[in-house]
Amino acid sequence: MTVLLADDSPVLVSALKGLLSDIEGVEVIGQAGTVSEAIAKIGNLQPDVVILDMLMPGGTGLDVLSAIKKTEPAPVIIMLTNYSYGQVRDRCLRAGADAFFDKWHPQAVGGLK
Repeated sequence: MTVLLADDSPVLVSALKGLLSDIEGVEVIGQAGTVSEAIAKIGNLQPDVVILDMLMPGGTGLDVLSAIKKTEPAPVIIMLTNYSYGQVRDRCLRAGADAFFDKWHPQAVGGLK
């Protein structure tokens, strides 16, 4: 399974890479730090899974989500955010996200802060 990390936090990207490298059969094939870079890399690299931040330079994860969910086959989208309010979660899931996690929760990504 190939994964693209779309988040502008170098600390979080590094932590995710470390966690994912321990999983057999998972390969991080790229990373993006802006909305436009994420959309372009998803189109070019065609990952199986995208771990997507809600807020990035140039827009939001919802902008990325709406652009890539139109492609076939669309990757699995896992939203990670500091904004884990119910209405944000519901909006992401309605827009096509497959999962939604609070990135700073103690069980999410090792509870990095």
